[in-house]
Amino acid sequence: MIGTIINGVCIILGGIIGVVAANLVGKRAQIYIKMLLAAATLYVATEMIFKGLGGGFLKCLGQFGIAMLSLILGNAIGMGLGIQKQLNKLGQYAKEKMSKGAAGDDRFNEGFITCTILFCVGPMSIIGSIEDGLAGNYKILAIKGAMDGIATIGFTAMFGWGSAVAVVPVVAYQGTITICAGALEPILNEAMFDSIRVTGGLMVYCIVVVILEIRKVPLANYLPALVVAPLLTKWWM
Repeated sequence: MIGTIINGVCIILGGIIGVVAANLVGKRAQIYIKMLLAAATLYVATEMIFKGLGGGFLKCLGQFGIAMLSLILGNAIGMGLGIQKQLNKLGQYAKEKMSKGAAGDDRFNEGFITCTILFCVGPMSIIGSIEDGLAGNYKILAIKGAMDGIATIGFTAMFGWGSAVAVVPVVAYQGTITICAGALEPILNEAMFDSIRVTGGLMVYCIVVVILEIRKVPLANYLPALVVAPLLTKWWM
């Protein structure tokens, strides 16, 4: 739960800064922060993969092969279920709420709804919460918390305190995933756990591309790979 707590604190701090000094973070500072977040995300992804890979060359090759196959199958499942499309609809709904909020309509509620959706639908919420629950690794959620905190500064300046109050559903949502992941830990053997780490690490690499705005990646469609990976590992290894 440490990662979720850090995430929540960052949102609250972002809300305070947004109320007190909305223009504190300039454009140049935002660019530096974005580069720092990308570097930190890259480090976390690499660490996850190296911790997940173990044994000799052939075993590592097999683990990596399972991760790649899991991503392919997971993406196929995600596309079939339309996960990314559904999340895009939620994002569009949040944008519409944001536009109304800018016009002055019920700003508190609009800010609360907008930030709740935006802070919960991203893949980092799920991947980070699972990693926190299974391994106690809160780094992904810490990075997400920094991103959410920065975003909250701008949203609070636009909507008011409603944006910061979104911390309640965010903590409840991520905390639930973390607790459920922790409950599943006794069921997973070491190889299954490692497959989740390697697959998750490869997905986190894609988040770097998104942070730097290099290209759009339908990350949500790959989320089923986190379920496919341990199942393939149990069957194969």
